[in-house]
Amino acid sequence: MKKARTFKQRIVHGPVALGTCISFTDATVTESLCGLLDFVWIDMEHNALSLETVQGHIMATKASETVPLVRVAWNDPVLIKPVLDIGAAGVIVPFVRTADEARRAVEACLYPPAGVRGFGPRRASHYGRLGGPEYCREANESVIVIAQIEHVDAVRNLDEILAVPELTSIVIGPNDLAGSLGLIGQPRHPRVLEAIQTIIATARRKNVPIGLATGYDAVQLVEWASEGVQWLAIANDTSLLLQAATTVAQQVRIKLGQER
Repeated sequence: MKKARTFKQRIVHGPVALGTCISFTDATVTESLCGLLDFVWIDMEHNALSLETVQGHIMATKASETVPLVRVAWNDPVLIKPVLDIGAAGVIVPFVRTADEARRAVEACLYPPAGVRGFGPRRASHYGRLGGPEYCREANESVIVIAQIEHVDAVRNLDEILAVPELTSIVIGPNDLAGSLGLIGQPRHPRVLEAIQTIIATARRKNVPIGLATGYDAVQLVEWASEGVQWLAIANDTSLLLQAATTVAQQVRIKLGQER
Protein backbone atom coordinates (compact mmCIF):
# COMPACT_ATOMS: atom_id res chain seq x y z
CA MET A 1 0.00 0.00 0.00
CA LYS A 2 2.86 2.38 0.78
CA LYS A 3 4.31 2.01 -2.73
CA ALA A 4 0.90 2.61 -4.28
CA ARG A 5 0.39 5.79 -2.27
CA THR A 6 3.87 7.01 -3.22
CA PHE A 7 3.16 6.36 -6.90
CA LYS A 8 -0.14 8.24 -6.71
CA GLN A 9 1.67 11.22 -5.20
CA ARG A 10 4.43 11.04 -7.80
CA ILE A 11 2.15 11.14 -10.82
CA VAL A 12 0.54 14.26 -9.37
CA HIS A 13 3.62 16.13 -8.17
CA GLY A 14 6.43 14.62 -10.28
CA PRO A 15 8.98 13.78 -11.40
CA VAL A 16 7.72 11.89 -14.45
CA ALA A 17 7.40 8.16 -13.74
CA LEU A 18 8.87 5.68 -16.22
CA GLY A 19 8.00 2.04 -16.74
CA THR A 20 7.54 -0.65 -19.35
CA CYS A 21 5.04 -3.33 -20.31
CA ILE A 22 5.73 -6.92 -19.31
CA SER A 23 4.81 -9.71 -21.72
CA PHE A 24 7.29 -12.48 -20.88
CA THR A 25 6.28 -15.23 -18.46
CA ASP A 26 9.64 -15.33 -16.64
CA ALA A 27 9.45 -13.12 -13.53
CA THR A 28 13.21 -12.52 -13.63
CA VAL A 29 12.46 -10.01 -16.39
CA THR A 30 10.52 -7.90 -13.91
CA GLU A 31 13.03 -8.46 -11.12
CA SER A 32 15.89 -7.29 -13.35
CA LEU A 33 14.03 -4.07 -14.20
CA CYS A 34 13.13 -3.24 -10.60
CA GLY A 35 15.05 -0.25 -9.33
CA LEU A 36 15.63 0.97 -12.88
CA LEU A 37 11.94 1.66 -13.55
CA ASP A 38 9.27 3.27 -11.40
CA PHE A 39 6.55 0.82 -12.43
CA VAL A 40 5.92 -2.29 -14.47
CA TRP A 41 2.76 -2.72 -16.54
CA ILE A 42 2.03 -6.44 -16.43
CA ASP A 43 -0.16 -7.03 -19.46
CA MET A 44 -2.95 -9.61 -19.36
CA GLU A 45 -4.89 -8.07 -22.24
CA HIS A 46 -2.63 -8.95 -25.17
CA ASN A 47 -0.36 -11.64 -23.70
CA ALA A 48 -0.65 -15.24 -22.52
CA LEU A 49 -0.12 -14.51 -18.82
CA SER A 50 -1.97 -16.59 -16.24
CA LEU A 51 -2.80 -15.39 -12.73
CA GLU A 52 0.03 -17.54 -11.39
CA THR A 53 2.48 -15.89 -13.78
CA VAL A 54 1.20 -12.42 -12.92
CA GLN A 55 1.60 -13.21 -9.23
CA GLY A 56 5.24 -14.11 -9.87
CA HIS A 57 5.84 -10.75 -11.56
CA ILE A 58 4.16 -8.93 -8.68
CA MET A 59 6.26 -10.84 -6.14
CA ALA A 60 9.40 -9.91 -8.09
CA THR A 61 8.78 -6.24 -7.28
CA LYS A 62 8.40 -6.76 -3.54
CA ALA A 63 11.93 -5.83 -2.46
CA SER A 64 11.99 -2.69 -4.61
CA GLU A 65 10.17 0.61 -4.99
CA THR A 66 8.90 -0.44 -8.43
CA VAL A 67 5.10 -0.45 -8.51
CA PRO A 68 3.28 -3.44 -10.09
CA LEU A 69 0.31 -2.43 -12.23
CA VAL A 70 -1.73 -5.02 -14.11
CA ARG A 71 -3.73 -4.37 -17.25
CA VAL A 72 -6.68 -6.73 -17.10
CA ALA A 73 -8.26 -8.13 -20.24
CA TRP A 74 -11.57 -6.31 -19.80
CA ASN A 75 -13.60 -4.08 -17.49
CA ASP A 76 -15.00 -6.94 -15.42
CA PRO A 77 -15.00 -7.34 -11.61
CA VAL A 78 -14.38 -11.07 -12.09
CA LEU A 79 -11.05 -10.25 -13.74
CA ILE A 80 -10.12 -7.30 -11.53
CA LYS A 81 -10.73 -8.87 -8.09
CA PRO A 82 -8.13 -11.70 -8.21
CA VAL A 83 -5.46 -9.38 -9.61
CA LEU A 84 -5.82 -7.10 -6.60
CA ASP A 85 -6.03 -10.05 -4.22
CA ILE A 86 -2.63 -11.36 -5.38
CA GLY A 87 -1.05 -8.00 -4.60
CA ALA A 88 -1.20 -5.69 -7.61
CA ALA A 89 -0.91 -2.05 -6.57
CA GLY A 90 -3.55 -1.20 -9.14
CA VAL A 91 -5.18 -2.04 -12.42
CA ILE A 92 -5.26 -0.56 -15.89
CA VAL A 93 -8.71 -1.08 -17.39
CA PRO A 94 -8.79 -1.08 -21.20
CA PHE A 95 -11.29 0.48 -23.60
CA VAL A 96 -13.13 2.75 -21.19
CA ARG A 97 -15.47 4.87 -23.29
CA THR A 98 -18.04 6.33 -20.89
CA ALA A 99 -18.36 7.61 -17.33
CA ASP A 100 -20.49 4.57 -16.45
CA GLU A 101 -17.71 2.26 -17.60
CA ALA A 102 -15.15 4.23 -15.59
CA ARG A 103 -17.44 4.07 -12.56
CA ARG A 104 -17.77 0.29 -12.89
CA ALA A 105 -13.97 -0.04 -13.00
CA VAL A 106 -13.60 2.03 -9.84
CA GLU A 107 -16.32 0.13 -7.99
CA ALA A 108 -14.66 -3.19 -8.85
CA CYS A 109 -11.51 -1.99 -7.05
CA LEU A 110 -13.15 -0.72 -3.87
CA TYR A 111 -14.58 -2.55 -0.88
CA PRO A 112 -18.16 -1.72 0.15
CA PRO A 113 -19.85 0.61 0.63
CA ALA A 114 -17.75 2.55 -1.90
CA GLY A 115 -17.57 -0.38 -4.31
CA VAL A 116 -18.35 -4.04 -4.94
CA ARG A 117 -14.99 -5.73 -4.38
CA GLY A 118 -15.39 -9.03 -2.54
CA PHE A 119 -13.13 -9.69 0.44
CA GLY A 120 -10.39 -12.29 0.03
CA PRO A 121 -7.03 -10.49 -0.25
CA ARG A 122 -4.61 -13.39 0.19
CA ARG A 123 -1.25 -11.82 -0.67
CA ALA A 124 -2.53 -8.27 -0.38
CA SER A 125 -3.37 -8.81 3.31
CA HIS A 126 0.03 -10.43 4.02
CA TYR A 127 -1.69 -13.79 4.15
CA GLY A 128 -4.29 -12.72 6.68
CA ARG A 129 -2.02 -10.74 8.97
CA LEU A 130 -4.00 -7.63 8.06
CA GLY A 131 -7.76 -7.29 8.08
CA GLY A 132 -10.78 -5.55 9.48
CA PRO A 133 -12.32 -2.17 8.67
CA GLU A 134 -9.00 -0.32 8.90
CA TYR A 135 -7.39 -2.59 6.31
CA CYS A 136 -10.33 -2.14 3.92
CA ARG A 137 -10.21 1.62 4.34
CA GLU A 138 -6.47 1.74 3.61
CA ALA A 139 -6.88 -0.59 0.64
CA ASN A 140 -9.55 1.68 -0.82
CA GLU A 141 -7.40 4.77 -0.30
CA SER A 142 -4.25 3.31 -1.82
CA VAL A 143 -5.51 1.28 -4.79
CA ILE A 144 -4.59 2.68 -8.21
CA VAL A 145 -7.41 2.71 -10.76
CA ILE A 146 -6.46 3.71 -14.29
CA ALA A 147 -8.84 4.01 -17.24
CA GLN A 148 -7.33 3.51 -20.67
CA ILE A 149 -8.53 6.13 -23.15
CA GLU A 150 -8.21 4.53 -26.55
CA HIS A 151 -11.39 5.26 -28.48
CA VAL A 152 -12.83 8.40 -30.02
CA ASP A 153 -16.00 7.91 -27.93
CA ALA A 154 -13.88 8.28 -24.78
CA VAL A 155 -12.49 11.55 -26.10
CA ARG A 156 -16.03 12.84 -26.60
CA ASN A 157 -17.02 11.72 -23.09
CA LEU A 158 -13.79 12.67 -21.39
CA ASP A 159 -15.14 15.42 -19.12
CA GLU A 160 -17.63 12.97 -17.60
CA ILE A 161 -15.04 10.17 -17.31
CA LEU A 162 -12.58 12.44 -15.50
CA ALA A 163 -15.27 13.48 -13.03
CA VAL A 164 -15.69 9.91 -11.70
CA PRO A 165 -14.64 9.90 -8.02
CA GLU A 166 -11.64 7.76 -7.01
CA LEU A 167 -10.37 7.41 -10.59
CA THR A 168 -6.62 7.71 -10.09
CA SER A 169 -5.45 8.42 -13.62
CA ILE A 170 -6.03 7.88 -17.30
CA VAL A 171 -3.63 6.42 -19.84
CA ILE A 172 -3.72 7.08 -23.56
CA GLY A 173 -3.52 4.18 -26.01
CA PRO A 174 -2.47 5.74 -29.33
CA ASN A 175 -2.79 2.63 -31.51
CA ASP A 176 -6.39 1.76 -30.72
CA LEU A 177 -7.26 5.44 -30.67
CA ALA A 178 -5.94 5.62 -34.23
CA GLY A 179 -8.02 2.59 -35.18
CA SER A 180 -11.20 4.18 -33.81
CA LEU A 181 -10.49 7.19 -36.03
CA GLY A 182 -10.19 4.97 -39.11
CA LEU A 183 -6.39 5.29 -39.06
CA ILE A 184 -5.29 1.86 -37.85
CA GLY A 185 -1.50 1.50 -37.73
CA GLN A 186 -0.98 5.28 -37.84
CA PRO A 187 -0.57 6.46 -34.21
CA ARG A 188 1.43 9.50 -35.36
CA HIS A 189 -1.16 10.68 -37.86
CA PRO A 190 -2.02 14.38 -37.34
CA ARG A 191 -5.63 13.57 -36.45
CA VAL A 192 -4.50 11.08 -33.81
CA LEU A 193 -1.99 13.53 -32.38
CA GLU A 194 -4.71 16.18 -32.29
CA ALA A 195 -6.97 13.82 -30.32
CA ILE A 196 -4.12 13.06 -27.90
CA GLN A 197 -3.52 16.77 -27.40
CA THR A 198 -7.21 17.19 -26.60
CA ILE A 199 -7.04 14.39 -24.03
CA ILE A 200 -3.96 15.89 -22.37
CA ALA A 201 -5.41 19.40 -22.26
CA THR A 202 -8.71 18.18 -20.80
CA ALA A 203 -7.07 16.01 -18.15
CA ARG A 204 -4.70 18.79 -17.16
CA ARG A 205 -7.65 21.15 -16.79
CA LYS A 206 -9.41 18.60 -14.56
CA ASN A 207 -6.21 17.85 -12.57
CA VAL A 208 -6.30 14.14 -13.41
CA PRO A 209 -2.85 12.57 -13.99
CA ILE A 210 -2.14 11.36 -17.53
CA GLY A 211 -0.12 8.39 -18.70
CA LEU A 212 0.87 7.39 -22.22
CA ALA A 213 1.90 4.03 -23.64
CA THR A 214 4.32 4.51 -26.51
CA GLY A 215 7.60 3.34 -28.02
CA TYR A 216 11.23 3.73 -26.99
CA ASP A 217 12.12 6.88 -28.94
CA ALA A 218 13.67 9.08 -26.24
CA VAL A 219 12.97 12.29 -28.15
CA GLN A 220 9.26 11.49 -28.44
CA LEU A 221 9.10 10.45 -24.79
CA VAL A 222 10.59 13.75 -23.68
CA GLU A 223 8.20 15.61 -25.97
CA TRP A 224 5.20 13.92 -24.36
CA ALA A 225 6.52 14.69 -20.90
CA SER A 226 6.93 18.33 -21.88
CA GLU A 227 3.30 18.33 -23.08
CA GLY A 228 2.16 17.36 -19.60
CA VAL A 229 2.15 13.55 -19.55
CA GLN A 230 3.06 12.48 -16.01
CA TRP A 231 3.88 8.80 -16.50
CA LEU A 232 5.20 6.94 -19.53
CA ALA A 233 5.15 3.27 -20.45
CA ILE A 234 8.22 2.78 -22.64
CA ALA A 235 7.46 0.10 -25.21
CA ASN A 236 7.55 -3.44 -23.77
CA ASP A 237 10.09 -6.05 -22.73
CA THR A 238 10.13 -7.70 -26.17
CA SER A 239 10.75 -4.52 -28.14
CA LEU A 240 13.39 -3.27 -25.68
CA LEU A 241 15.23 -6.60 -26.00
CA LEU A 242 15.05 -6.51 -29.78
CA GLN A 243 16.14 -2.86 -29.91
CA ALA A 244 19.21 -3.54 -27.77
CA ALA A 245 20.11 -6.72 -29.68
CA THR A 246 19.63 -5.02 -33.05
CA THR A 247 21.80 -2.05 -32.09
CA VAL A 248 24.70 -4.18 -30.84
CA ALA A 249 24.52 -6.64 -33.74
CA GLN A 250 24.51 -3.82 -36.30
CA GLN A 251 27.45 -2.11 -34.65
CA VAL A 252 29.49 -5.31 -34.64
CA ARG A 253 28.64 -6.12 -38.26
CA ILE A 254 29.60 -2.60 -39.35
CA LYS A 255 32.97 -2.88 -37.61
CA LEU A 256 33.51 -6.29 -39.22
CA GLY A 257 32.49 -5.03 -42.64
CA GLN A 258 29.42 -7.25 -42.66
CA GLU A 259 26.76 -4.60 -43.08
CA ARG A 260 23.28 -5.83 -43.95
